[in-house]
Amino acid sequence: MPIEILMPALSPTMTEGTLSKWLVKEGDDIVAGDIIAEIETDKATMEIEAVDEGKIGKILVSEGTESVDVNKPIGLLLEAGENLEDIGEIELSHLPPKKSDAKTSEVSPTPSEPVASEKDEASASSDIGMEERILASPLAKRIAANAGIDLSSVSGSGPHGRIIKEDLSRFMSRQDSQLSGATHASTLSSQTVDTSDSRQAFTEVKNSNIRKIIANRLLEAKQTIPHFYLTIDCVIDDLLALRKKINSREGAEYKLSVNDFIIKACAVAMRKVPMVNASWTDDAVRMYEAIDLSVAVATDTGLITPIIRMADRKGLGAISLEMKELVARARENKLAPEEYQGGGFSISNLGMYGIKEFSAIINPP
Repeated sequence: MPIEILMPALSPTMTEGTLSKWLVKEGDDIVAGDIIAEIETDKATMEIEAVDEGKIGKILVSEGTESVDVNKPIGLLLEAGENLEDIGEIELSHLPPKKSDAKTSEVSPTPSEPVASEKDEASASSDIGMEERILASPLAKRIAANAGIDLSSVSGSGPHGRIIKEDLSRFMSRQDSQLSGATHASTLSSQTVDTSDSRQAFTEVKNSNIRKIIANRLLEAKQTIPHFYLTIDCVIDDLLALRKKINSREGAEYKLSVNDFIIKACAVAMRKVPMVNASWTDDAVRMYEAIDLSVAVATDTGLITPIIRMADRKGLGAISLEMKELVARARENKLAPEEYQGGGFSISNLGMYGIKEFSAIINPP
């Protein structure tokens, strides 16, 4: 029997991910340790390695497929002497469809085989047995309701024919094209026809997994965690003078930023006031021994918080060099989960943008 290649859990909180890219194709021979695919998690894009050797017999989930559950098969690995033809039928109903599967093939019906409507097909694929239910994501339902679209007229490309936001976008684009063509024909016969579109023009930028997780977590924080804000002005003339002196010394191997000083100052303060380095649970306040500081970094796909571990024990130079290296890898989506998960305190500095004050949202826990 073939070996299943499973969607790995790349972090303790990961339940699903996006199969961004296959680095192998069907028929390729691989050995343990070969990089075979790239997986986009809630925070980064990571490479996955093969754990067995063999030949890629079949790719079950095409690259670009979103919301693939952890531990679901994404491919089949054939051992020596095995052929895909010998395996028999493979049950794939529990998998997200490949992109090529989203379009159903057209088969000419025979008199004894009436063609089922799209609504019937969606209902038949429903795993909860509700005959009249149209499978659609909550966002797709909301978009359809706002735009006055009958979901029964939309073809779904999600799992089990589920209608997702992209299906609504394509449907609305086709409607716009048809409306544009009809308007143009009408204008040729009558120049008095009002062709204005009452809807505001827009361009959609697809949400990354990181942005989706950020939105969910910060909404959860605002709804469930009491927030209060304290503000104080600090005179840092001496700090700026010290920074200038250090950065201008001859043969300096690094340049310190104001943020490096803030990281160090917070770390020292947390050591002096341990209650700051804590989190709430229903049973007790959890006091952390290590001073692990998360620092917010903006990337093209969203905000991520790489961690300076044991920040109170490191000098300014070590903090500066480590922070620069973490920022560079964060913007390349190359951080490992342990490098951005588990911080006890977060710093978000917008001073370089001229922001004097802002209200942060706690990132649980």
